[in-house]
Amino acid sequence: MENVTLKRSLGLWAIVGLGLGYMTPTIAFDTFGIVSKETNGVVPLAYITALTVMLFTAFSYGKMVQVFPSAGSAYTYTRETMSPHLGFIVGWAALLDYILLPMVNALIIRLYMESIFPGVPAWLWVISYVAIVTLVNIWGIGKTSNLNSLLVLFSIILIVVFIALAFIKLSQGMGQGTIFTTEPLFHANVQLGAVLTGATVVCFSFIGFDAVTMYAEEAVDQKIMPKAILLTVFIGGAIFFITGYFAQALFPDVSNFKVTDDTLPEIGLYVGGTLFKLFLIAGAFAATAASGLASHSSVSRLLYVMGRNGVLPRKLFGYVHPKFRTPAFNVVLVGIISLLAITPSLELVTSIINFGALIAFSFVNLSVIAHFVFRLKKYKTAREIFSYLIMPLIGTVLTGVLWTNLHIDALIGGVAWIVIGILYMVFQTKILKTKITDYHFEEVG
Repeated sequence: MENVTLKRSLGLWAIVGLGLGYMTPTIAFDTFGIVSKETNGVVPLAYITALTVMLFTAFSYGKMVQVFPSAGSAYTYTRETMSPHLGFIVGWAALLDYILLPMVNALIIRLYMESIFPGVPAWLWVISYVAIVTLVNIWGIGKTSNLNSLLVLFSIILIVVFIALAFIKLSQGMGQGTIFTTEPLFHANVQLGAVLTGATVVCFSFIGFDAVTMYAEEAVDQKIMPKAILLTVFIGGAIFFITGYFAQALFPDVSNFKVTDDTLPEIGLYVGGTLFKLFLIAGAFAATAASGLASHSSVSRLLYVMGRNGVLPRKLFGYVHPKFRTPAFNVVLVGIISLLAITPSLELVTSIINFGALIAFSFVNLSVIAHFVFRLKKYKTAREIFSYLIMPLIGTVLTGVLWTNLHIDALIGGVAWIVIGILYMVFQTKILKTKITDYHFEEVG
């Protein structure tokens, strides 16, 4: 089994489709109310800001995935170019994203169901959804690029229908009352700090381009990976921007929404009536559930690899069910964590996830400088200085700016998680005498 390798069968657009599916295009409707309130009505500007930061980081990912094609993760890049100990902390921070992503999907499903059946207790939806996802993952789940492409296509069709309906509503005087307006991008009450805070929220939407790197070993040609990463960021960013623009033009503020924590159901209702609301929820539900199954499966396998390699206790996290041949303990553990979706808000959870993601993005940029400038001495020409020093440095600074604008609760939770990681590393290395170089935060798709 140790000699078995992944099959190289994914082409460029299959990988881009997987990245877009992970990003879940309909998430722009879910977070619209949160971002609109945070930015005082300039959601598309927040997406442009986040996209700018992500592009610099995407270029860095594109460079590093060619150097380390077998494992596309911030942990590997930091470990190999800077320090194994620092790499461990970066990997630990990134682990926070993977653990909480299934919980986010459960939370969004809860909000969908609450909008349709407001009288039913929230805990019932969360427990039911988590139980189904957990059982499916224990039995085994096969995710193919063809199924993913269908889900992505369905999401894009939903967005196209929304835009068509938005054209009609705007021409009839709804919202700004005009299709072409600069109000969603800039107005007198826009503040830079508020836009940056909003950008930290929508950064969550771009996490899919990072996930693209995990398919490096399955690409038909390794050379397509940088292009796949950039296309995922550009296409995803364009979808988010266009959706945010029309939503903001229709709803200049959040006063029309009863629930700002997830505005997708009400957007569907106000733009297309009850039928379109149900259609939009159904499509978003399917996309979110699929993303939930994938993220639950991925983090369970990630924990399994960490257990197998001794990063986590091997007997528990490295356990494989003899009949179903799945990491059953990890699947159940992730399910238990997902039950926390009963009470928190979407804004808080996405902010905590962004804490780990922004740290990972920062160190991917820094790893480019460490590898190409300090190790390979590629700073002799203007092109090398621009590519391997200036661009990743700009990406690091911009990511740092977003990081400092995170929700205070997210900073507290994130720092606490890092402290736990440091204590765990000290325990493993000083007490159990385990070499930090033995740790592998491998990403398993």
